[in-house]
Amino acid sequence: MNNPNPLSVNLAGITLNSPIVLLSGCAGFAEELNAIDSFDFNKIGAICLKGTTLEARQGNPPPRLAETPSGMLNAIGLQNPGARTVAEEILPRIASLPTRLIANIAGSTITEYGEVARIFDNSPIDGIEINISCPNVKEGGAAFGADPCSAADVVAAVRQATRKPIITKLSPNVTNMNQIARAAIDAGSDALSAINTLMGMAVDIQQRRPILGNRQGGLSGPAIKPIALLKVWQLYQLTKPLAIPIIGQGGISCTNDAIEFFLAGANAIGIGTTLFRNPLIATQIHDELRQYLHNQRIPSVAALTGTLKLA
Repeated sequence: MNNPNPLSVNLAGITLNSPIVLLSGCAGFAEELNAIDSFDFNKIGAICLKGTTLEARQGNPPPRLAETPSGMLNAIGLQNPGARTVAEEILPRIASLPTRLIANIAGSTITEYGEVARIFDNSPIDGIEINISCPNVKEGGAAFGADPCSAADVVAAVRQATRKPIITKLSPNVTNMNQIARAAIDAGSDALSAINTLMGMAVDIQQRRPILGNRQGGLSGPAIKPIALLKVWQLYQLTKPLAIPIIGQGGISCTNDAIEFFLAGANAIGIGTTLFRNPLIATQIHDELRQYLHNQRIPSVAALTGTLKLA
């Protein structure tokens, strides 16, 4: 019997029509994509909405973007209208889209993470992704995701505040990402996404100044794909026995890239920076991935996950 939808995946209890997720910050709050007549949301498994904090934020001073060889630096600074505005004004306008919606939440304190999660718990959001790369203002500005204990405290606060599936977004800017991942899982994370951006810098040699107004920013795009792929494969060694799903991301710009991440252990894949070049790339990858499964006689994308041959 043929699988009616070989691209359907289960992500921590969330059924996705497609294993393709649009990453936070790269699709706004989905309203821009909804304005594109030819955009088919049925070919998108989920959209991670723009990072949201408890109160509205203006973000970092400009410039906020800088192109780099095979990539991009961004230092947006979590500009957003605040969690209540998103839940009460924006979500009602997009809740009927034929795709899953995942809130991406951030905070400066553990209490703030919990409060934002509580707001989204009473909303049509399907899941909550936690950005643990934010600085902990009570601990000298070190990122929550740089320390297993801090990461676990954030996840535990969110777990207490919501019944919805939790996805913890892991930073590669740490010594041992798997250690952070294990702490997040033990604290109640239902899934993981990897990787977040790598920190970088660009310099204007004429002005002899950093190009970004924030001096440093997150590097994304094809330049980071080999790093992301390795991190996902390493993470899969941890998560496979625990049945914890992974959203693999970092530099995916074509179908071959996506397949590599599935082979390395991703259950779903995230598309980000390449959307700025081609907003329709995700639907293209969806169609080509379906054809690949058919050609290879693989029954489902789930059957592809973690099948990398090491010998």
